[in-house]
Amino acid sequence: MKVLVVGSGGREHAIAWKCAQSPRVERVFVAPGNGGTALEPRVRNIPIHAEDIGALADFASREGIALTIVGPEGPIVAGIADRFAARNLPCFAPSKAAARLEGSKAFTKDFLRRHAIPTAGYRVFDRSNFDADFVRAQRLPMVVKADGLAAGKGVVVCETHAAAIDAAAGMLAGGFGDAGSTIVIEEFLAGEEISFIVIAHDEQVLPLATSQDHKRRDDGDRGPNTGGMGAYSPAPLVTPALHARIMHEVIEPTLRGLRQDGNPYTGFLYAGLMVAPDGTPNVLEFNCRFGDPETQPIMMRLKSDLTSLCEAALAGHLDQSGAAWDSRAALGVVMAAGGYPAGYRSGDPISGLEAAAQLPGKVFHGGTRLDGSQLLTNGGRVLCAVGMGATVSTARAQAYDLVNAIHWDLVQYRRDIGYRAIAREEHR
Repeated sequence: MKVLVVGSGGREHAIAWKCAQSPRVERVFVAPGNGGTALEPRVRNIPIHAEDIGALADFASREGIALTIVGPEGPIVAGIADRFAARNLPCFAPSKAAARLEGSKAFTKDFLRRHAIPTAGYRVFDRSNFDADFVRAQRLPMVVKADGLAAGKGVVVCETHAAAIDAAAGMLAGGFGDAGSTIVIEEFLAGEEISFIVIAHDEQVLPLATSQDHKRRDDGDRGPNTGGMGAYSPAPLVTPALHARIMHEVIEPTLRGLRQDGNPYTGFLYAGLMVAPDGTPNVLEFNCRFGDPETQPIMMRLKSDLTSLCEAALAGHLDQSGAAWDSRAALGVVMAAGGYPAGYRSGDPISGLEAAAQLPGKVFHGGTRLDGSQLLTNGGRVLCAVGMGATVSTARAQAYDLVNAIHWDLVQYRRDIGYRAIAREEHR
């Protein structure tokens, strides 16, 4: 079979790498891919933009693609699954209607409230009804979110009322384009954040390995929010009891609610959860796709054939499937361009990848491109170095060995990825 992976980031590199391991797969195409996917065995980049849905469908039809897996949110929210379905092309992604869970935070908050799924208190505003007095009356800190897609950067945690009003005004004035024309102002939830990702078909669901992401750019969870600076799997916080609560209180009612609303869901469903001190799993956000950088360590641990799991979901046989996992932990460290997530430059030569390739672990590419034989930076989150080990501590050591072998001008990365899990290991 031939597989098409849509996207160009580290998530898509990891998905393509995993699909290419399947004995069922003849070739994996990545549209448009990056410098890392260009070098993978049995993987080939094709020069089609991830949001050029018509060209992607034409390619899938012409090439006889048996399975398309969509990585980024843009084409999912734009309705790639509906467009492919209209041409009888198998596409693993939710419908445009179901993908509003990611495309609109206001829609999601209303959905959660309607279906009694735990989440933070909130109000929705647009330019016509924004109320600064409401903001001044809220407890600090508070959270201001752009309603639409903002590449993981449309969330601002505000420590003062003035900062919240400024953040809201900036979004409503066009700071995030149309994504900020509506905003959500939300109470700040204390606790620990986890990523809970499942494969879903209607109300059939297969939970994947648990993981935790680090959203803030700097050590100690400081600095601006990013698309994610590192992740590890499994998440020690997620005990069997908490896993059961998440399934019962979040995942199952979400899938049931989507069906009741006439929008049954097929695809990856990512719940970003804040686990309160009393154990309540509150929904911070939904993504209608695999997370990045959670995908990279999860794919390192997955022993099952990813293509078979996706096809089982599309065929409605997910309830007859299971996933096998490597018992070791995996931890990924994102290496980013200087200045990320704000202004950053591209085109810097990357050195040390050959040395890193001789070490245990795996380096997945996000923002890279090939210039002849030279790999150059080509985005904010450039690489994700993933190590594995019997504990999160040993996985982290392997990951940072990879990081230390690689360099480019102004590279930045966190040095404390996995610190919560390691603290738990040390106190066992």
